[in-house]
Amino acid sequence: MTLLVIYIRLNEESIMFFIAHRGNTQGIVKEKENHPDYLKRALDLGFDIEVDVWFTNGQVFLGHDGPEHLVDENFFNTIDPKKAWYHAKNMEAMYYLRQKSELNCFWHQEDDCTLTSKGFIWVHPNCPVLPKGSICVLPELRKTTSGIENCGGICSDFIEQYKKQYKS
Repeated sequence: MTLLVIYIRLNEESIMFFIAHRGNTQGIVKEKENHPDYLKRALDLGFDIEVDVWFTNGQVFLGHDGPEHLVDENFFNTIDPKKAWYHAKNMEAMYYLRQKSELNCFWHQEDDCTLTSKGFIWVHPNCPVLPKGSICVLPELRKTTSGIENCGGICSDFIEQYKKQYKS
């Protein structure tokens, strides 16, 4: 039911989500990715954010390849839950994030797509199909840009460029 409601909302209002991958907006800045200040900068620029989350030894960390930036419980309270897409990097993080029902979270590795906890279809760059209303992840890595205009959102390291191109 949630997916249907999202599809209708995207269709009727022509809404597209523009998501800064790990906080990147104009290209990859590896040393800043997933840092709380860098993520907040992307939010201040008007973008949603994709955040990599780890939970280990009773603590929450942000980071792509491993737990890098320790955050406290308050971190999640400082971000509008409608603006964040939390990528659980280990199963403990997925369990932790699901305890916070207001958060939009997901787990994936090399799957063609996955469903987020809020019912969005999150599509891996290697997937040849972009279902209408889905979130196109890293379009810069795709073999074709065909179908991006029908997506419900784009998650990219170059999200400023895509927002200029696809904003309705």
